[in-house]
Amino acid sequence: MPIMSSILLTNGRIIDPRSQLDIVGDLLITDDRIVALGNVESEPPGTQTIDCTGRIISPGLIDIHVHFREPSSGQHEETIRTGAAAAAAGGFTTVCTMPNTTPATDSPELISTAIQIAKSVGKCRVLPTCCATVGRLGKELAPIAEMVRSGAIAITDDGDVVEDDAMMAEVLQAANEVDRCFMQHCQDPNMTVGGVMHAGEVQEELGYGPWPREAEESIITRDLSLNKDIGSAWHAQHLSSGGSVAIIEAAQQAGQRATGEASPHHLLLTDDACKTHGTMAKMNPPLRTNKDIDEIKDGIQRGVITILATDHAPHPQSTKEKPFPEASFGIVGIECALALYVKALIEDGTIEWAQMLAMMTANPANLIGRTDLGGLSINGKADITVIDPEREWIIDTSEFLSPAKNCPFNGWKVKGKAVLVILGGKITHTCTQKQPPVDIA
Repeated sequence: MPIMSSILLTNGRIIDPRSQLDIVGDLLITDDRIVALGNVESEPPGTQTIDCTGRIISPGLIDIHVHFREPSSGQHEETIRTGAAAAAAGGFTTVCTMPNTTPATDSPELISTAIQIAKSVGKCRVLPTCCATVGRLGKELAPIAEMVRSGAIAITDDGDVVEDDAMMAEVLQAANEVDRCFMQHCQDPNMTVGGVMHAGEVQEELGYGPWPREAEESIITRDLSLNKDIGSAWHAQHLSSGGSVAIIEAAQQAGQRATGEASPHHLLLTDDACKTHGTMAKMNPPLRTNKDIDEIKDGIQRGVITILATDHAPHPQSTKEKPFPEASFGIVGIECALALYVKALIEDGTIEWAQMLAMMTANPANLIGRTDLGGLSINGKADITVIDPEREWIIDTSEFLSPAKNCPFNGWKVKGKAVLVILGGKITHTCTQKQPPVDIA
């Protein structure tokens, strides 16, 4: 008979947004399952006991929007293996990879390959999304049903919008038929020709190409209009415009299954960062204004925007050292996202821990149809993140497990850190480093 292994987490603040549980207590894991919650009076012999006093015991964190760059036809800064290690270090037990790889993930074989690689890694559950169109070119519908049967958990041409209206309607219909969410990269390419940053005063001062809010808002409006009679689950990726919140809210009130996500950089940085941080602040979609940040935060507070996702986008340093118009778009952030969300949303009083954790656990799990994830329940999967909400630390990209370092938050003083990560009952990451106290700005 195989020997069972058990872990007992004691005296932590257990927050499970799905069941609305918020208590101080214990949690017992045996093998890959949660077997007791609350007041655990006895445990099996040989149980590993971990004191969680002053810490939060949360369902394993989920990020539905990352780029791990595999498969790749050449050398790149991130693989599924390095990305999974970085995700675990950030407190994540599940991530969803985007299909803008080389070649694009547009076949059942590539979905199966990605899943097999992820299983061999073991640090983090890596779930692939699939392309909506062949090659992400927007011309021909990809074999969506076949890819979903192979394990794709959502559909997207992320990195590019499905521009043609008729093709977009086909994609929405196909997504609805397989009961998978379509995730849209909301960018009208006709409005962003030569655009590299938010259209406004800072852009005019720097002399770079403009990228207006309307490029995002118009695609959201178009998609939700097409979706009225189709009824697919539809999701807006990496929202940057405050005006997008009102459009999504109107669709929700009309009964559409419309959702949206916010990323750390669009909650903490404005287009002014393009002056101070150069290409490290070059994002797609671009950083905008304090007004946009306030409107997105308001949408989060009122429950219109229900998901937090990093858009973790690794790039070689050489592509960020080019002149601004030619440099790569994007940021890595999965290893520091939790603390950045704390800074953006909790420290300023926008929301409390329970709502923020819902946006990082149950809500994303529900969106991708994985209700077996994102919660804490008896006999449920033992995917758990233990968080020290008071841990003060300094973001140091040289310590990132991701080979990529393109992060404008390097050197920031932050608070809140995942100190223990458990995936399927096995510890995948521990944080024992205790930096000296820092003066949190």
